Amino acid sequence: MTQPSSAPLSAPWASRAGERRFWLAGALGALVLAAGLAAAHYMEVHGHAVTGMSNRIVWGVPHVFAIFMIVAASGVLNVASVGSVFGQPVYKARARLSGLLAVALLAGGLTVLMLDLGRPERIVVAATHYNLRSIFAWNVLLYSGLFAIVALYLWTLMERRLNAYSKYAGLAALVWRIVLTTGTGLIFGFLVARQAYQSAVLAPMFIAMSLAWGMAIFLIAQAALFAWQGRALDPAIRRRMARLLGVFVAAVLYFVLVYHLTNLYFARQVEFTRFILASGGAYPLLFWLGYVFVGSLVPLLLLFHPRSDDDRTVIVASTLVIVGAFAQLYVFIIGGQAFPLELFPGYAASSTFFDGAIAAYRPSLAEILLGFGGLALALVAAVVGVRVLPFMPEDDRRVVAAGSGAGE
Repeated sequence: MTQPSSAPLSAPWASRAGERRFWLAGALGALVLAAGLAAAHYMEVHGHAVTGMSNRIVWGVPHVFAIFMIVAASGVLNVASVGSVFGQPVYKARARLSGLLAVALLAGGLTVLMLDLGRPERIVVAATHYNLRSIFAWNVLLYSGLFAIVALYLWTLMERRLNAYSKYAGLAALVWRIVLTTGTGLIFGFLVARQAYQSAVLAPMFIAMSLAWGMAIFLIAQAALFAWQGRALDPAIRRRMARLLGVFVAAVLYFVLVYHLTNLYFARQVEFTRFILASGGAYPLLFWLGYVFVGSLVPLLLLFHPRSDDDRTVIVASTLVIVGAFAQLYVFIIGGQAFPLELFPGYAASSTFFDGAIAAYRPSLAEILLGFGGLALALVAAVVGVRVLPFMPEDDRRVVAAGSGAGE
């Protein structure tokens, strides 16, 4: 069994190769971030007319990126919750890195969201005036609260005198992230003006999606940081986390199945479900090929195959899960807006405002750059955080050996 190295926590970039990788990752992230900010400025100056969005599709590709990062931020914090709340030493060693990634992803997602909505300087109004009957107002409080709770949690982990309180802070983070993801799902669940949404299934489905996407991001980040530091991750730990990712991917697939079966049960939702799954052009292709096959079935095969739990296979499976996540969100968010609302079920309604017509959408380069700019912000924040503070996991060899001997 390969033993993890005992490199000091404060020197993850001690080698020259590690230094080069740090500066390369930071420079690449800063370059993409600058391109994203330039794209946001371009859209701010010229208006959303330069995007693929319209008055029928008002949430475009930037919202796909933003929702992905916000949901994944909640899910990546699950690693810390398993360690602190449920007392799993292998996961507790990764709690600090989990908290860092959660803050970085949430910051990137909210930045994209704020810049895409227009008039970002008016965020002060949203932060100081609340309509508590609005789910959007609830989420402003939930997002701000997660930053504060994760910061407190990381403080209890890094300050020896506060270590005794880390379990309570971890429990608060666990409860808050579940409520936050539920609130994100309910943004769509409470939206009655689109047939794709308004379903109670969306809340648990978003929680399952957060667990899968967050774990996939964590596995990729952990593998990259260990490789940059020249350390070897114990195979037993990698196998345990890979199997857990597989369980989460299967759970998401189950909830997606329930969601579409529920829609098929209602007569007014049959046409929408047929549009998404069969007749909608690019949307069925993205759903079946992008999400079901590439993003779910192939990763499940890779993660549960007895001879494919090496680093490279786990990274490939995690990457495919993320690709599937974007395909799923694109179909859900944009496909859900493209399908016309059936105002009078069983009757035809027509007017000069495209009633009954499928809305067209083609993302512009500016929208894509803005989305990747949010990912770049998360990357830069995570890399700089690991550089300056002790966020890297340090496994106790005795704990790893005990877990490996138990046969997982």
